[in-house]
Amino acid sequence: MPTVWIENKDDQEEIIEKCDSCAMAMVDTDGKPYVVMMNFGYHDGYLYLHGDPQGKKMDILHKNPQICITMSTGHGIYKQNEEVACSYGMNYKSIVADGRIEFVDDYNQKVDALNIIMKQYVDRDFKYNEPAVKQVCIFKVKLTNLKAKNFGRFVR
Repeated sequence: MPTVWIENKDDQEEIIEKCDSCAMAMVDTDGKPYVVMMNFGYHDGYLYLHGDPQGKKMDILHKNPQICITMSTGHGIYKQNEEVACSYGMNYKSIVADGRIEFVDDYNQKVDALNIIMKQYVDRDFKYNEPAVKQVCIFKVKLTNLKAKNFGRFVR
């Protein structure tokens, strides 16, 4: 199937804006992969994520902040022949990128990051409960080695 690599930054960011979740891959101290689905926000080349400060994900990230992110959008099945399984496929646009987690500890920066995350889904700012902001773990990652593609039979 045809793959069109998307190298224009604006087109890459348009894909990110259309996604509603991403898969974040990490490697634990035993060298085992660990992948979690995450909500996110994107701003100025950084992906912003959040989570409970306790648990396996945070244990891994504190020891090994290197991650890989992938996300996709625009899914649509196609077929050439209804009777031939191998003629079926999926159209989509996707992003794969590497990065290194940076933890955000400053209260005001955490609020800004939470608003960036929320704007991925809702176009407005929010007010936050101070204890909740202090309790949540916010981290960001500068996306590097970003690859974007448009895949499928009828690449659009």
